Amino acid sequence: MKAPARTPIPNRFKGKVALVTGGTNGIGQAIALELLREGATVAVTGLPADADEGRRVFAAAGFSPLLIAGDLADPAFCRQLAGDVVRQLGRIDCLVNNAFSFLAKGLDATREDFERSFNVGPFAFAQLIQLVAEPMKRNGGGAIVNVSSISSWVAQPNRWTYNTAKGAVSQLTRCAALDLAPHRIRVNSVSPGWIWTREVDKAAGGDRAKYDPIWGQYHMLARMGHPVEIAGPVLFLLSDDASFITGTDLPVDGGYNGLGPEGLGQTTKIAGTE
Repeated sequence: MKAPARTPIPNRFKGKVALVTGGTNGIGQAIALELLREGATVAVTGLPADADEGRRVFAAAGFSPLLIAGDLADPAFCRQLAGDVVRQLGRIDCLVNNAFSFLAKGLDATREDFERSFNVGPFAFAQLIQLVAEPMKRNGGGAIVNVSSISSWVAQPNRWTYNTAKGAVSQLTRCAALDLAPHRIRVNSVSPGWIWTREVDKAAGGDRAKYDPIWGQYHMLARMGHPVEIAGPVLFLLSDDASFITGTDLPVDGGYNGLGPEGLGQTTKIAGTE
């Protein structure tokens, strides 16, 4: 299935500055592109190896966001990042903590594996929330969305590292939302299901037609999701339309977490999948 078309809301984020981590590919890039289409000024991060390809995709879409390359596992880079965005763009109104390390290990996980998962994930998320809180306070408030996962809610085989780190993101979201509420800074998260990102496409050997129905059977909608389908809900949570929503997680999972052990069942028919 092709990615569904999304109709941007013109100028919804005009005058706003958004920082999107891991914005050079996948879900982060889709979020950054939709923010740009809705009028935001956007800064994105990505690993140095992804920077050129990220610039190419943005340029092809007619945009040139501020791209700052580096590894969010490095606390010094996180500090530099927040400062650079404020210095170059004047403010920060929205933060999307998206960059993560997809390191999936269980009984064989080393302490270093856990450190990598947490350093790139919840540790960097927390540090960036701390760093953007002050400029957001000066602006009279802001909105933060952390990209969590269905993996934060369920047990999956050989996933101690990834699932534990994602679980920490969910609790960080609640605690940060409580402490930042007096400053009119909202903090929420989204939990995507199986999404066609670079890593998933690699696991499928590029054969989406074959694997979409196979992996789709874990979702009520009987298919995988696309990055743009995460972008829309993230933009909603960042927008004024979500002004009374904070400290919560929005599942964007095609019904994954609501599916029982019998799966889709033998007689389930989904329109358009026959």
